[in-house]
Amino acid sequence: MAGQAKWLDKKIFTTGEAAEVCKVSQQTIIRCFDAGRLGGFRVPGSKFRRIPREELLKFMRANSIPTDALEGSIRRVLVVDDDPDIVDLFEDILGRDGRFEVRSAGTGYDAGLLTESFQPHLIVLDYMLPDINGNVVCERVRSMPHTRHTKIICVSGVVNKDEIDQLKGAGADDFVKKPFDIRHIIARMVELLDLPASMDGGNSARSA
Repeated sequence: MAGQAKWLDKKIFTTGEAAEVCKVSQQTIIRCFDAGRLGGFRVPGSKFRRIPREELLKFMRANSIPTDALEGSIRRVLVVDDDPDIVDLFEDILGRDGRFEVRSAGTGYDAGLLTESFQPHLIVLDYMLPDINGNVVCERVRSMPHTRHTKIICVSGVVNKDEIDQLKGAGADDFVKKPFDIRHIIARMVELLDLPASMDGGNSARSA
C-alpha cells in the first residue's frame, strides 16, 4: 500500500514516474508521448516531458491499465434516485462495504453538479427523475472527457425494451428493473469496476 500511496496526491508526472505507475518501460511512455497517445507538455527550455495526472489517467483507462496506484482502492459511487428509501438502502449497504465512497442526488440537475465535483467511478441512475430522464444524464456524462469512462447502471420499474435500448445507446452500461435485489446490483458494480469479490458475509441481502 505504501508504494501506491505516494502517487495519490501527485499532480504532474515525469516519464519515469509514469512508467512506474503504468508498469511499463520509460521508453514506452516516451514513445506514446511523442506519438500523441499520451497527453502532456515539455518543460520550457529543455527536452523533459511532463504528464498531468488527468492525462495519465486517461491513457491508463484507454489501455486497460489498473488505476489503483493513482486513485486508491476505494471506488466513488453516485446514486441518483428521488426515492429516499432507495438512496438510504444504497448508502447503508455500500457505506458498510468498505470498497465504496457514496454520494446521492435526487434530480438530474443535482446529479450533473455532483458528477462534476465528485467524479464518480460509477453511477446508479434512476431512469424516471423529476426533472429529466436517464438518457439525458447518460449523454451528459459521456460528453465530458473526465467522466467519459464512468460506468452507469440504470434502474427503473416502468420502461419498455425500446427505452432500454435507447438508454444503452445513450451510454448506459447496464439496466436493472425495479424492484431489484441489491445483491445483484452490487455484483454488477463489482464486475464493471473490476473489483475483488466482497468478503462480506451477507450485509447486502436486502431488496428495493
